[in-house]
Amino acid sequence: MGIDGLILLDNNGRPIIQSGFRAASAAYPLLHIDAVNNALSKASRLGDVDPVIYVSAYSIEDSPSTFIDILHEYFGSLSSVTIKENFDVVYQLLEETLDAGGHPLTTSPNALRANINTTINSGAHLGSAGGPFSSPIPWRKAGLRYAHNEIYFDMVEELKAVVNRNGVPLSSSVFGKIETNARLSGTPDCLLSFTNPKVLADCAFHPCVRLSRWSRDKTFSFVPPDGKFILAEYKYSPNAPPVSTIAAPPAAMYNVPIPFVLKTNFDLQDYNGAVFRCHINVSSQCRPLENVVIELHLGDGASGIKCIAARGTGGLGHGGVGSMDMGMGGNTGASWAFDSRRKVLKWEISNVPPSSSWNIRGSFSTPTIAPRPSHALQVRFEIQSYTFSSLKVEQLKITGETYKLYKGVRGRALGNVEWRW
Repeated sequence: MGIDGLILLDNNGRPIIQSGFRAASAAYPLLHIDAVNNALSKASRLGDVDPVIYVSAYSIEDSPSTFIDILHEYFGSLSSVTIKENFDVVYQLLEETLDAGGHPLTTSPNALRANINTTINSGAHLGSAGGPFSSPIPWRKAGLRYAHNEIYFDMVEELKAVVNRNGVPLSSSVFGKIETNARLSGTPDCLLSFTNPKVLADCAFHPCVRLSRWSRDKTFSFVPPDGKFILAEYKYSPNAPPVSTIAAPPAAMYNVPIPFVLKTNFDLQDYNGAVFRCHINVSSQCRPLENVVIELHLGDGASGIKCIAARGTGGLGHGGVGSMDMGMGGNTGASWAFDSRRKVLKWEISNVPPSSSWNIRGSFSTPTIAPRPSHALQVRFEIQSYTFSSLKVEQLKITGETYKLYKGVRGRALGNVEWRW
């Protein structure tokens, strides 16, 4: 089913631009705008409401849709001023990206630049091209030339897991993507091979990848687009377990190990808040965890937060004034903050070495109601220069061009774990 139309709002909730709505009265878009503005006024976070695309008055850091990605590709930094100064280009993009039935049509930036031959006002990039359909390859412009030919592959993997109160993973899966940035002259034909391609499952490829070659010998054969694109997305599939473990449940056989253990203790007191302690132990077999963030929703009515966040021992962080009460755990790199609007306690550790232990303990009050904290903590972390699948590039070959290129490969692991207590 296609979408009825697309509306872009500024930070005051007023429409900047919209596509034509199919079989609808002129008042139909206004009903959507009013509904979205009402929802935004009641939501604790803007990200909780997204039936239309929200455009900041100044800049946008996170792109919520493919169309916003296309606008970023054309205009660089995106704002309401940029949209208003380039109405004609935006309307042309709407016409190219959506067909009459509201279905996605053309979303490749290179194909759009070939079809929309124009110059961007006040943009960081140019939308001009050699002419409509000037390249025989839809995703690649013709006549590209670079003084230095280079291609970079970023293998980004995210662990998504749920752990029960006994520390047993109920589910843990790794989803990855290969982010690519190509700056290559001419029309190079690339052949990318891996040392362990069997770990890739449920793959989704960029249109440039030849599926027949992947099915035959598990290599990526492609003519890359120019610039940044996602070459492939996949799910990490660990090797089949030994025969001795075949009797184990499937969930236990294929769970990806979680690099830490979290222990939580709550003493809930009726109409008087709660005292709590949270302890995290990091495995000795993993790399350092960076930018660790642990969040706990303390429930309605929570206030008067006092915490100690430290590695071993640390200082007491007292709540401050405002919507975010904050405290530092001495010089250990651990800190905590309380969002009084969302009622969320956030515990942050900048760097967690292997075989280290960290803890936070504190209390909060609920003067009018019984304390009802969430029975799950959300844990996010990063591991640099590492992938859960140990996916490694074996070699990259190029045919059709005679130059030498520079190839860069790096990995990055992310974690998003729900730990119940």
